[in-house]
Amino acid sequence: MQTVNCTVLGHEAPALAEAPYPGPIGQRILETVSAEGWGKWLERQVLIINENQLSSADPQAVELLEQHMLGFLFKEGDLGGLPSGFAPRKK
Repeated sequence: MQTVNCTVLGHEAPALAEAPYPGPIGQRILETVSAEGWGKWLERQVLIINENQLSSADPQAVELLEQHMLGFLFKEGDLGGLPSGFAPRKK
């Protein structure tokens, strides 16, 4: 099993089997983000889409999600944290 030094988890972890995103960004993710780290991004992505009521059919929403992804996975830019005003639901 291949491993990567995951930028999300901060330690070695099992790698993804294939690039989960197209182009050079996808290759970078494959080389530096673990399967578990990618799963954490997918959870965050759902939260961002729901909190901001984004549509994947809107090119601006796709661009915004990509900026959040780069922030979350690689700490690049100003995005990547929880959406402003987000409060987890109480159980």
